[in-house]
Amino acid sequence: MNHRRTPRGFDLVDALVLLLLCALAPLLWRHVVVAAVMLAASTVAFVCYGYDKWRARAGGWRVSEAMLQMLALAGGWPGAWLGQRAFRHKTGKPGFRRIFLLAALLNLLVLWGLASVAQALR
Repeated sequence: MNHRRTPRGFDLVDALVLLLLCALAPLLWRHVVVAAVMLAASTVAFVCYGYDKWRARAGGWRVSEAMLQMLALAGGWPGAWLGQRAFRHKTGKPGFRRIFLLAALLNLLVLWGLASVAQALR
């Protein structure tokens, strides 16, 4: 039995993620180490979304939703968002998407806080 969902269009979460990316760009420009960590975490998140989608179709061991959310919280939310869009994975789960957005917002707030502290210490 085929349980394929129709692809989801651009939604509010997508718009908010793009706004977060725009807000994050100046911070990453000034802090290369943070940018490198986020790039690495995003790459891992993207690969995990692809792997989980493949396993969802093939059956067998899957990446837990908690792990996918932790990768987003650890700075991989840009790659996780790209993985959701590229693989059409987890886009039809509103609860998952809300938690994902909260993880991205929390990550951005922590980064802004750390940047503010670093600026104050200069």
